[in-house]
Amino acid sequence: MSGAEGQPLRLLDAEGVYRDHPDLRADFDEAQIRGLYRDMAMVRRLDTECLALARQGELAVWTPLSGQEAAQVGSARSLLPGDMAFPTYRDHGVAWCRGVPPAALLAHFRGVAHSGWDPREYRLHPYSVVVGGHALHAVGYAMGAAAQGTADAAIAYLGDGAMSQGEVNEAFVWAAARRAPVVFVCQNNQWAISEPVERQSAVPLAERARGFGFPGVRVDGNDVLACRAVVRDALARARSGHGPTLVEAVTYRMGPHTSSDDPRRYRTAEEERVWLRRDPLARLRTHLSRTDTDPEKFLASVDEDCDALARELRHACRTLPDPRPGEIWEHVYAQTHPLVAEERGWYADYLDSFEETP
Repeated sequence: MSGAEGQPLRLLDAEGVYRDHPDLRADFDEAQIRGLYRDMAMVRRLDTECLALARQGELAVWTPLSGQEAAQVGSARSLLPGDMAFPTYRDHGVAWCRGVPPAALLAHFRGVAHSGWDPREYRLHPYSVVVGGHALHAVGYAMGAAAQGTADAAIAYLGDGAMSQGEVNEAFVWAAARRAPVVFVCQNNQWAISEPVERQSAVPLAERARGFGFPGVRVDGNDVLACRAVVRDALARARSGHGPTLVEAVTYRMGPHTSSDDPRRYRTAEEERVWLRRDPLARLRTHLSRTDTDPEKFLASVDEDCDALARELRHACRTLPDPRPGEIWEHVYAQTHPLVAEERGWYADYLDSFEETP
């Protein structure tokens, strides 16, 4: 497959016009395209509401994803039920597609749960805050799946900043040498916090894969159809024993790095306007308006679902129960650890030292 150099692979142009590509297997029907649009719209609304909740002090922090919906939804909808996803702290669209309840995401960012969901149930590893560290976890999981003779694959989500981390390059070495059934999806959103991608790599990020011995593909990360087609084929390649693929989804973080960030300090308004014209949600909505059998009714129903989700999120956030004070010491180790037990005792004594208010 081409796409490692030059223009990223795409099926929908910026105006929402569908154009066949010889390297992409695109067999999407109307129901699938509707589903992808609904996913992206719901994820966009989730992101908007959670950022507002963080600004209002209801969440400790929020990591916005707006602009990256196509890369996340397109890739996550390519996974099979047994596959395991290893996300970053920004992959709420992946969590949505894996069926993680929105309240579980809120619990994580409100600080009332260690993770918020059972990774075995949803086939989604807990969010990784350590940049790039989870790439090794994904490779290890994929190697284990292969050793057990399963047909499962792993997918590791990375940002462009993570491509400069040693752990990611170590993961590439192991994945290539062991032909592990893993796909690395790098969402190149142009900024590693305030560091532009041009200062991190002299070549397109997808080209780095070649040096490790496996293919790299550049795809338009704002084209959900192309993202799904590319990642679907990469996962099929991994399952068939041909090893890893690096997919560079070229996209843009439309909002701040976190709710504590001000992107106006390091990027220009003109840059933001250029990428706004490539909005993945608007692109697919335009396509649907031209091709769907009853676009107005469908789009209106999605808007209603988004409004209902917003109400659900606000209610869920404000009614999440606070954890027991000692719960922070649970689920640290699989078995009792003497040092953790000692520290837990210190903390219990500390709490008991306070006088109870009448």
